[in-house]
Amino acid sequence: MAIALSDEVVEHVNGATVGGNPMLLAVVDAQGKPRLSFRGSTQVFSPDQLGVWARNAEGATMEAIRANPHVALMFRNGPKRVFLQFAGRARIAEGVERDKVFDNAPEFERNADPEKKGVGIVIDLDSVEGILGLDADGNRRGVRMTRG
Repeated sequence: MAIALSDEVVEHVNGATVGGNPMLLAVVDAQGKPRLSFRGSTQVFSPDQLGVWARNAEGATMEAIRANPHVALMFRNGPKRVFLQFAGRARIAEGVERDKVFDNAPEFERNADPEKKGVGIVIDLDSVEGILGLDADGNRRGVRMTRG
């Protein structure tokens, strides 16, 4: 199955930070060491991409992405029993893409970088899997998509 994020997944991702569940981003640096960071600006960029606005253009996360584009993200909403894992390849956005990532970030994230000194990251998703809560019978509603 190709990746095409459903409206339900889009709602979870785009509402993650406002709902108190910021997305967790995992990268691997040039020395092969993992690095985790919460990313409150994570958003759906397209049906098979995520976007992240990073206010620190020179931080360790950006260095790691430049060295190794493979990343993973995680979303969890315990009360709703929603758990999603995303894996893909990140790249630094430029031009119109960069502007779109910034414009789509939550208002409080944009306000934290009024001079727009940060960078936009676009993640081309290779897989999405997890649980989207329970159905009426109490069974897990799973999701599993991979790039075709």
